Amino acid sequence: MRETLKGSVLFVFIQKKERSKVTMKGLQERIRQEGLILSDTVLKVDSFLNHQVDTELVLQIGQEFKRIFGHQPITKVLTVEASGIQFAMAAGIALEVPFIYAKKKKAVTLSEAVYSAPVHSFTRKEDYLISISQKYLGPEDKVLIVDDFLATGAALVGLVDIVNEAGAQLMGVGCVIEKSFQEGRSLLEDKGVAVHSLARIASMAPGEIRFIDEASSVELIKESAGC
Repeated sequence: MRETLKGSVLFVFIQKKERSKVTMKGLQERIRQEGLILSDTVLKVDSFLNHQVDTELVLQIGQEFKRIFGHQPITKVLTVEASGIQFAMAAGIALEVPFIYAKKKKAVTLSEAVYSAPVHSFTRKEDYLISISQKYLGPEDKVLIVDDFLATGAALVGLVDIVNEAGAQLMGVGCVIEKSFQEGRSLLEDKGVAVHSLARIASMAPGEIRFIDEASSVELIKESAGC
């Protein structure tokens, strides 16, 4: 009976691991097929992730974040508006906890005390203040930060600062796509933050992309309309 139980547990573990590989290989393939590489640092995925959104894929991403972080007692998922919202919501659904998104501009209706942090956007070339109401984040919370991209890490560092200001405990950072050739990961890890990214890009240029788990081979992406 014990051997049967052990065998069943091992089968479930392998099955989940294989399902995870399929899901994330699917994400890499979508990036290859539909991603638009404008330069060696700029990647557009707005046809399926952050403008038009493939909802089924996003829910799978939420389940993958649950697989990675679900063993921890997370009470809140945190992101910044706007492109991280769908992924934080999917993770919140999978983990069965609320999600919060930091606002980039203080709304007229946000009259109460807030936690805030300055952030510099390299893509928009502007500085802004992100803020979260103190009503929704406190010392009792155990927080998972989720975002669409990890590149320079500026927005994520701002969110880490807010978690620290609130006295909450940061359980980790989950990103959908990471440009591993930029400094974001090292900035977060220097702060002692555990970072998990679902698709890590080693390098890219118009017409080709290489993922970090495929460093020995260059993967070409389609150079067609919309790609």
